[in-house]
Amino acid sequence: MSLPENALQNTEIFSVTRITEMLKDLIEGSFPFVTIEGEISNYRPSSTGHIYFTLKDETAAIAAVLFKGKARSLSFIPRDGIKVRASGSLSVYGLRGSYQIIVEKMEESGSGEILKLLEERKQKLAAEGLFDNDKKQPLPFFPERIGIVTSPTGAALRDILQITRRRNPKVSVTILPCAVQGAEAAEQICMQIRRANMFSLADVLIVGRGGGSLEDLLPFSEESTVRAVFESKIPVISAVGHEIDWALSDFAADIRAPTPSAAAELAVPLLDRITQDIQSGMQSLCETMQNRVQNMRLLVKSFSAENLELKLRSIEQPILQRFDDAKEELLFSVQERIDTAKQRIAFARRDLEAANPRSILERGYSVVTDSVTGHIIKDASQTVSGQNLLIQPYKGNIRVIVTKE
Repeated sequence: MSLPENALQNTEIFSVTRITEMLKDLIEGSFPFVTIEGEISNYRPSSTGHIYFTLKDETAAIAAVLFKGKARSLSFIPRDGIKVRASGSLSVYGLRGSYQIIVEKMEESGSGEILKLLEERKQKLAAEGLFDNDKKQPLPFFPERIGIVTSPTGAALRDILQITRRRNPKVSVTILPCAVQGAEAAEQICMQIRRANMFSLADVLIVGRGGGSLEDLLPFSEESTVRAVFESKIPVISAVGHEIDWALSDFAADIRAPTPSAAAELAVPLLDRITQDIQSGMQSLCETMQNRVQNMRLLVKSFSAENLELKLRSIEQPILQRFDDAKEELLFSVQERIDTAKQRIAFARRDLEAANPRSILERGYSVVTDSVTGHIIKDASQTVSGQNLLIQPYKGNIRVIVTKE
């Protein structure tokens, strides 16, 4: 399509800067925030932490930059060939006459729907108690056999075998091969976990694979896989992907390892350390036994006839002393009571004798009574002339007749 001749004559002449500014205002004003889906290419992380790359599809490409602060929040590791959805603002770079997208958020294409599905599944399984900590089993201290449910050709298996041989060659390894991605992977993983439990093929199971996209790791988040991990009577270590990767089997497993290599280190104890602990324990046990034997010898030596007699006397002497003291105290108490009783009897006897009429008569007194009535005469006015009286001195009786002047 060509412009009219008069239009060409009246066309305004723009400087490069002016036209660039106009395009900048047009593009940045029209697209303040967009989401672009495309494939990463020319991936170039810088030393400062910023990430530069290109988003492309079959017929076009656009430059993109993800600054350091936003790059830290990524849930996956970007690399060439990954299809992503990048959200941000369009910006025109005048010095190069190019435009780019400044990415604020980026996720693998389709991961939004996958994450929503996984979150719903996670909530459902958590409500059933499949992720409860109190249902998790402890790892055995010294497993004799390690079962590995993973791809037989993957790097994860090589890493686990290498670390197992290095840490403890005494531990045997049973490989339970299965697909770790694709439509049939979840079924094969479940089958191998159940087979290991049915035939007691291992003391601990490592279930996992190396890193991959969110779609690649989906078999380890299938409900069937999560239930198989939870129902396993053999303790399970989940080792899916790299440290930033995750799967629902991580929550159902008895322990989660950030990588397959870390899973091998968790499952397999160091033989050198165990040997050292055993030797140290033996030495400590021998020293303890020697000390106890020595103490027993000293104790037995103290049980000679002379020492036993001394010990018996040391026990007997205080008891005998207490008996002697008690006897002396009892005798003294009894004697004191006897003396007190004698004294009281003497006082009573003296008082009794003092009150005895014969004692009074013995001192020269007499009792005068009417010989007829027997009444004691206490006053001379009680007598009359010619009255017969009986006088009773200390010894004998005197009869008299009263005469009055």
